Amino acid sequence: QVQLVESGGGLVQAGDSLRLSCAASGRTFSSYGMGWFRQAPGKERDFVGCISANGMRTYYADSVKGRFTISRDNAKNTVYLQMNSLKPEGSAVYYCASTGVPYGGTWISVSRVNYAYWGQGTQVTVSS
Repeated sequence: QVQLVESGGGLVQAGDSLRLSCAASGRTFSSYGMGWFRQAPGKERDFVGCISANGMRTYYADSVKGRFTISRDNAKNTVYLQMNSLKPEGSAVYYCASTGVPYGGTWISVSRVNYAYWGQGTQVTVSS
């Protein structure tokens, strides 16, 4: 059974940094691409960024490009989202997700339909 558990959320001020973690279990972590999404109240769940199975390729939404960085440690079965220069509009529940198919290598996806497993989410609140 695949499990994803996010941690690291909290209340910060605009301009602060925060690092989210997502610990995975239940299958060979290094074979699957990972993604981060976020959902604010009353809004859809939006793509934030993703990383390939081998960690060599990443892609970010324009809204976070240059401020957020995704990395992964396949030895620890963990993916990270480093968030710098946080803005109030970044307040949301942040979810990590894993692809359903072990594409491996440098394959990445920005589409929710390719992510079969989701964590429970962690709240990030950025005050102005």
